[in-house]
Amino acid sequence: MTDNELIRQVLAGETNAFSELVERYQSKVYSLALRMCGSEDDAFDLAQDAFVRAWQSLGSYRFDAAFSSWLFRLTSNICIDYLRKKKRSKVISLTFEDDEGEEVQLELPDPGPTPEQALLRAEERAMLAEAMNALPVEARQILTLRAIDALSYEQIAEVMGLPEGTVKSRLSRAREQLRKKLLQIGNKTKTNPSNTPKGGLRNDL
Repeated sequence: MTDNELIRQVLAGETNAFSELVERYQSKVYSLALRMCGSEDDAFDLAQDAFVRAWQSLGSYRFDAAFSSWLFRLTSNICIDYLRKKKRSKVISLTFEDDEGEEVQLELPDPGPTPEQALLRAEERAMLAEAMNALPVEARQILTLRAIDALSYEQIAEVMGLPEGTVKSRLSRAREQLRKKLLQIGNKTKTNPSNTPKGGLRNDL
């Protein structure tokens, strides 16, 4: 059964159909909230809020865009409101495709690191979190959306309510902002060699 069929059932009074929508999207909604706010507890609460809001607002869904895009947009807006109120955020990981279509992963794989490798990874994650914290909320949002299931430009455009060309330019600008922040943080750590990862700051962003 399609999302739209389930939504029509819900609107017709079959409220149990909404549970199926929750099961389909709860992991993606939670993942989006976690990447934007950085806290597992907060992400759980925000995901819950998103589904409550979706339930309350389902009557406004117009079937002219994918339900997933509508739901991600709602979730993203809830997270942005939260971040603006709290003025803080941590990012656990971020993966996206570069302009050549190649995947860039900012967190190393974890096959069982040595203590030195674990320290290096922790330092890189801390740098990434600090850099993301310093970005404008809108830049953090678009980078995060690109990481969720590798959303296409078209899907991000639907989520953010923007033309696809604007999404591409904003994403490019957000990546450049992130690179600059990471370079600033990397230069700052050079003043304290004990805190500088071996090999310096990664340049595969």
